[in-house]
Amino acid sequence: MTIDTWDEVRTAYHVARMGTVSGAAEALGVHHATVIRHIDALEAQLGVKLFQRHARGYTATEAGADLLLVAQATADQFTQLAGRIRGRGAAVMGELVVTSIPGLSHLLTPVLVAFQAEHPGLTVRFLTDDRLFRLEFGEAHVAIRAGAAPEEADNVVQPFLADRFALYGSTAYLRRHGRPQNDADLADHRFVAIDNRESRAPFYRWLFGAVPPSCITWRATDGRALRDAMLAGAGLGFVSTSEAPALPDLQQVMPPRAEWEAPMWLVTHVDLHRTMKVQSFLVYLKEAAKGWVV
Repeated sequence: MTIDTWDEVRTAYHVARMGTVSGAAEALGVHHATVIRHIDALEAQLGVKLFQRHARGYTATEAGADLLLVAQATADQFTQLAGRIRGRGAAVMGELVVTSIPGLSHLLTPVLVAFQAEHPGLTVRFLTDDRLFRLEFGEAHVAIRAGAAPEEADNVVQPFLADRFALYGSTAYLRRHGRPQNDADLADHRFVAIDNRESRAPFYRWLFGAVPPSCITWRATDGRALRDAMLAGAGLGFVSTSEAPALPDLQQVMPPRAEWEAPMWLVTHVDLHRTMKVQSFLVYLKEAAKGWVV
């Protein structure tokens, strides 16, 4: 017996339980011809008669009764498995996989640690890789994304908050090069920026259009590398206003602007959105975010 015959075995189980083809067909939601075809195929494969046909319906033979004991046990196991799976879905345990841009780690990590402390059966995986994790493939339960609203099919997208950015420079850089007073002065300065002129970050789109390419003298692909370069005095650059207090050697050169803001979104897949684990974390995160200074 292989898993390929489970449909036929299940059909035989319902025929024995209901006693008629029509009763089994109704229970399974199939046409009565499908029921007859399944029984005939199963009897042909096994080489024995599973039922005695008579005017009132079907009665299991001795061989049929043996098979139906196995079918009953298997059906019970599937029922128990479904219950366990539903139980996991209704509990905050197992793995919680959250992905976000690296720049939010200083805000999200304390929230994740506190949430895990309330749910000791939880293992947290916090993924901050630059690539886009595919929720439809089960790569994450919750994604926090910046920029334009995600449009992937079957995702539930909720507005979260806007990350505010300002222009900063290190004390050493400003001592050597001075402080720009307005946008016109920016062409006389050096800048640290992402090594991707197609970046969707609104502040980088603005910068690439506001200063000549020759002004962007230090480029990197990682946010931490960009911060290190700014701290070392390589040039001016953008930092989130929520992250800046942890970098006391950086001085704000220009205050946040609406056109530099990066809207953020909470993204979940429709199949997991209503699970207890995901909903509990979303509620916890939204409440914690009320205290964030961004």
